[in-house]
Amino acid sequence: MPATILGLGMALPKKVLTNFDLEKMVDTSDKWIFERTGIKERRVAENESCSDLGALALKNALIDADLSPEEVDALIVASGSPEMIFPSTACLIQEKLGLKKEILAFDLQAACSGFLYGLAVADALINSKAYKKVALVGAEKITAFVDWEDRNTCVLFGDGAGAAIIGSTPQAEFGLVSFSLYADGSKAPLLCIPAGGSGMPASPETIKNKKHFIQMQGREVFKLAVKNVASACQEVLKKAKLFPADVDFFLAHQANERIINAIASQLGLSAEKIVLNISRYGNTSAASIPIALTEIYNSGKLKKGSVILLAAFGSGLTWGAALLRWSKDFSRKVKNGERDAENQNN
Repeated sequence: MPATILGLGMALPKKVLTNFDLEKMVDTSDKWIFERTGIKERRVAENESCSDLGALALKNALIDADLSPEEVDALIVASGSPEMIFPSTACLIQEKLGLKKEILAFDLQAACSGFLYGLAVADALINSKAYKKVALVGAEKITAFVDWEDRNTCVLFGDGAGAAIIGSTPQAEFGLVSFSLYADGSKAPLLCIPAGGSGMPASPETIKNKKHFIQMQGREVFKLAVKNVASACQEVLKKAKLFPADVDFFLAHQANERIINAIASQLGLSAEKIVLNISRYGNTSAASIPIALTEIYNSGKLKKGSVILLAAFGSGLTWGAALLRWSKDFSRKVKNGERDAENQNN
């Protein structure tokens, strides 16, 4: 009885920040940003917290799965921008949704690869038979760590959350088929937030030197992402005894359209199989895969048996791929993409 996705949900902040808005804030242009990244706009959380976004996404996923909060056995929150160092954002979401006290709840930090890492953990929990319904949330308020004077990074990121309910399916041919997940700590300086942890606690000097903001060596990350993710995708296909031609949807972490297209080209995947929403949301880190997955599900494009190739890379460096054979009939309970975080108390 393999693990599978029983329900999906997402949540987005109300505020939209366009490239034209950024032109007024920093030395850049809509043309420069779009040609290099594929991004036209992104969402920026103002009054919404990371746990607000995550709680609403999970609420929508529970509605879609036709489950109550009391039926969740475990909660995993993947985030590179947790609400606090501790307690976990998972515990904050648990409280906001009224999940039962007797559950496993924790945060998982693998940056933009977090949702894929979380899928592997959820799969293991389900297969242990100790847990029946695992909630997996990718939630980010990553713009809180953006230097709005750094034109190389401030144009990239956006906020949002996506959630999936993971359970078992009696149909052995469906569900989560294979994973290939990796990390290389020697590349940690390429993408990091240097200060704020125990290694470099907050001080007047760290604040003055902007050590609490995202720092990235974009060219190096680009090259490694294409090489490593393409290799991981080939591995999961081989494990599943499938070929690129068998893939119906290629859904990669939405960090840069050129990176996604380069990986797809290496795999020999045609353009119509590539899932893209980066133009509207930018890089939402661990939330990008579940948001995009929820959108194609809401559109009705996913059919029972659809083969979905998921891929991601992020700070660590972390990267990986997963193969999913869709097992859920289309029966959307809520228009997830139309429900903003401002409505979370309704």
